[in-house]
Amino acid sequence: MNFEEMGFTPGILKAVQELGFEQPMPVQEKVIPLMLGEDEDIIALAQTGTGKTAAFGLPLVQMTDTENNATQALILCPTRELCMQITGDLTDYARYTGKLRILAVYGGASIENQIRELKKGVHIIVATPGRLIDLIGRKAARLSSVSTVILDEADEMLNMGFLDSINEILEEVPGGRRTLLFSATMSSEIAGIAKKYMNDPKEITIGTKNASAENVTHGYYLVHSKDKYKVLKRIADSEPDIYGIVFCRTRKETQEVASSLIEDGYNADALHGDLSQAQRDTVMQKFRVRNLQLLIATDVAARGLDVDDLTHVINYNLPDDNEVYTHRSGRTGRAGKKGISISLISPRDKNNIKQIERIVKKPFKAIQIPSGSEICGKQLFHWVKKLETVVTEHQEIEKFLPEITAKLSNLDREELLRRVVSLEFDRFLDDYRSGEEIISPRDRDDNFRGSDKKGSRKEYSGNYKRLFINLGKTDGFYPEQLIELVNRNTSGRKIPLGKIDLLKTFSFFEVESEFADYLINALNNAKFNDRRVAVEIAQEKPEGHREADRSGKRSAKWSDRRPEKRKGDKKGHAGKVLKWDKKSGKKNKKKKYR
Repeated sequence: MNFEEMGFTPGILKAVQELGFEQPMPVQEKVIPLMLGEDEDIIALAQTGTGKTAAFGLPLVQMTDTENNATQALILCPTRELCMQITGDLTDYARYTGKLRILAVYGGASIENQIRELKKGVHIIVATPGRLIDLIGRKAARLSSVSTVILDEADEMLNMGFLDSINEILEEVPGGRRTLLFSATMSSEIAGIAKKYMNDPKEITIGTKNASAENVTHGYYLVHSKDKYKVLKRIADSEPDIYGIVFCRTRKETQEVASSLIEDGYNADALHGDLSQAQRDTVMQKFRVRNLQLLIATDVAARGLDVDDLTHVINYNLPDDNEVYTHRSGRTGRAGKKGISISLISPRDKNNIKQIERIVKKPFKAIQIPSGSEICGKQLFHWVKKLETVVTEHQEIEKFLPEITAKLSNLDREELLRRVVSLEFDRFLDDYRSGEEIISPRDRDDNFRGSDKKGSRKEYSGNYKRLFINLGKTDGFYPEQLIELVNRNTSGRKIPLGKIDLLKTFSFFEVESEFADYLINALNNAKFNDRRVAVEIAQEKPEGHREADRSGKRSAKWSDRRPEKRKGDKKGHAGKVLKWDKKSGKKNKKKKYR
């Protein structure tokens, strides 16, 4: 079925034709006839970028009565960016339909201007939940005439904590409304909304439920944390036409990676919550028009950012929630095009990869870190390809050619090419002429735990000592922070680390025995986020003992007792300990440290 057969008015068909829409996408083929021909609620499960906005937007524009000045439709979405995008798309669809008034309401913009526009009368409101709640409270947004409610990116709204706001808004809308819910995944929370607010909804699934985009391939590089930035650069250098998003875990890391890339000459910038709205808008506009090749972003900042033709999604860190991976990877491989999702992982992330493989129902390919020689070759041939297609019809250049020819006449063809190439690839030659290669770590069941200063493989005995450190997850302390702390306080020495056990208020980690005393001395009295670090040999536990940290959870991996409290350690770890009573078979909470 094509758009002409769907029953659209001539004005909408003209807009569709001008927008370059040729054939309906799968989600449009299924949703549009239901919206135009029937009056039932709809749940549509489809990845971002599959044409959902046109699926609900085109029929919504046609169904709205422009003679009625009341608000007839409400679209809720998670972010300002998506709100603006949907409003722009609906405006494009409605360019030949008369006086249809569409208003975007979101935080960060003048609420007075939004109230002024609402008083004039608006047919369709596109809103973020927080700002709409505010406008309802001010009696500016009146929803009593709303007959259609659309929840777009519903899973993202729930991830961002908007469930209470959605409930409050839907209570304001008349009970006889029609509700359409669009989501990439079907979680229990979304099922709860459907059960509470939808009437026997028809469910449409495009692709596989809770699966990532079909056209996306998934791969990973196994890297040491200290080498992540180097590997990221190599990925960018080996893909000259890369156009992608690099996802980081924290705002600080996002800015650090972006700043380093900019300093190293890459077309990159950061997108995170510490930027003002004006700064975010500027960055996103540069990225949309491809003035940036790489956008370094946090998950929260990138929500609602809809950009076509992304070639790569790069996970600088895997997300804490494996389900978030599907949202990240779904930003590439859209509209039938191919996309690549790459993750930079350590051996300890291999289990996460296996879990994500089950979610996306696709295997991950282990990718070898590109060598300097391979990168230089790819860049060279990319440059040659551009050279072959460059336009030379510039009259201004002609008048300079005789003098240029005379100056270069003493160089033969090969020497001229060699010099031009050397000039063009000066940065790459500086980066890679040494021939030093990045060595991937082996999986943690191997003896290999590190490398020497030249980057060559170094084998260790596998004889490790277990150390205690007074930092845990509540301090924002994870394997990357431990490795960074070690590297910062050991003058660049390669310290072979083993297994790391992160707990709530403290942690344990293994280090090659010959380095244990050196590392204890190096880390004791160091600072982590203004807190004094304390490290010492973990005491051995009798066989069968298990105990708990302050969260009350037990682990068979913990040592028998925690060290005494030290001066300057604000949180400390002295006090009660759950020691095992062999006679009773129970834990005795009354014993103190000795």
